Amino acid sequence: MTAPHDTVLVVDFGAQYAQLIARRVREARVYSEIVPRTMPIAEMLAKHPKGIIFSGGPASVHVDDAPTIDPAIYDDDVPVLGICYGAQLVALQLGGDVERTGGGEYGRTAMTRHGSSVLLAELPETQSVWMSHGDAITSAPGGFAVTASSPGAAVAALEDRERGVYGVQFHPEVVHTERGQDVLRAFLFDVCACRPTWTNTNIIEEAVAEVRAQVGSERVICGLSGGVDSAVAAALVHRAVGDQLTCVFVDTGLLRLDEAEQVEETFRAQFHVDLVHVKAADRFVSALAGVTEPEQKRKIIGETFIRVFEEVAADLSDARFLVQGTLYPDIVESGGGDNATIKSHHNVGGLPDDMKFDLVEPLRALFKDEVRAIGEELGLPEEIVWRQPFPGPGLAVRIIGEVTPERLDTLRLADAVVLEELRRAGLEREIWQSFAVLPAVRTVGVMGDGRTYEYPIIIRAVTSEDAMTADWARLPHDLLERMASRIINEVPGVNRVAYDITSKPPGTIEWE
Repeated sequence: MTAPHDTVLVVDFGAQYAQLIARRVREARVYSEIVPRTMPIAEMLAKHPKGIIFSGGPASVHVDDAPTIDPAIYDDDVPVLGICYGAQLVALQLGGDVERTGGGEYGRTAMTRHGSSVLLAELPETQSVWMSHGDAITSAPGGFAVTASSPGAAVAALEDRERGVYGVQFHPEVVHTERGQDVLRAFLFDVCACRPTWTNTNIIEEAVAEVRAQVGSERVICGLSGGVDSAVAAALVHRAVGDQLTCVFVDTGLLRLDEAEQVEETFRAQFHVDLVHVKAADRFVSALAGVTEPEQKRKIIGETFIRVFEEVAADLSDARFLVQGTLYPDIVESGGGDNATIKSHHNVGGLPDDMKFDLVEPLRALFKDEVRAIGEELGLPEEIVWRQPFPGPGLAVRIIGEVTPERLDTLRLADAVVLEELRRAGLEREIWQSFAVLPAVRTVGVMGDGRTYEYPIIIRAVTSEDAMTADWARLPHDLLERMASRIINEVPGVNRVAYDITSKPPGTIEWE
């Protein structure tokens, strides 16, 4: 986004803290950007930040090559807030003491406020906060007031109002800190005087203006996958340029129940988008005949998708721009870079290097939760906006063995039961992913006084924050019972249901 929002920079000192802090700042309706600690201070200041936050991190300030930052950052008038490792770095660089006390604090901790404080003014005298530190600030630098302490941290919060530098040993960005968002809001509004302008309406208006400025009167093409990112990107671009946009939806035959029809209904009937719906199920299934090795399946599906997309793009030879649903975490984790040429790792499906478009990435400044909120604001149906992550190869990698039309039909119906029952139980948004898996083996059963020899179905449901790690979901037993009963009674060819209770690691979320 290029609009003149008040900006807060989050300096990344490691782990996942920086992204979480940036999201919390945005929840307060203030625009945030994550920058590496190695960025020259002049470059940071050139962004005209209203405030700078140092994230936590896994290192100790005492180890060799400990992450640091140019102390010149304190010479400007921009307020600084250090969190956990960031607070220890502030204390160390400005003349305080940070020691390895041998104790440390981990998890929920009772913290006591002392005297007056800008950051903690609205908090009760004692509150529960989330700590995660081995080192501790044992004395504050000159000019700083110690505003809070805990059993393992004599300096749990410190501030120098005159200099505009603040530090908290706890993590205000995590939900386990009871009033953490109030602490961040105090820094944003009482210290930095930020304006809360980062709203859904403003985001949409600015994205539309940017797309119009970039595209002009040229034709735009967008590959729709059925997922939330490509759907929201398409809806935003369509609002900007209308019938200059052509969406291409390749129906691989590997999608969930009614997914293809839903995409077509949403974009053709509701949004009146020029939609090319390529029904290529037979082509994909034929290409997968006899294939059982997971990586071979993925390569075949990717190659087939490329060929189909190329054929459609050839008919749209006047299309100069390609829409992608790139999100802000993609940019952060790749370190930015020039995305002018489509590479195989892009989320359109792996287009060849010689297929060149200018990219339109209207979501590149947004986190996933912001994308969902924008999708709702644009009028996309809940079933698309809140759709769970789905693998690019689709149901092909949830059939353990050869992919056949019969097995796809069986898995599709079983999967629909899992999602429907989870939705009825009101648990859909608490689960990162939930789905059915079909191992291509036969299992003995007894149904109606007769012996059966049919497929098993495995139900998989996990909770996660980022898919890097995941825990199996503790679904209520009566919910699992309903799922199993319905699958066995309603899905032909299934006589057994199991529940996968493997976390990641050691397992993965998907089975292939």
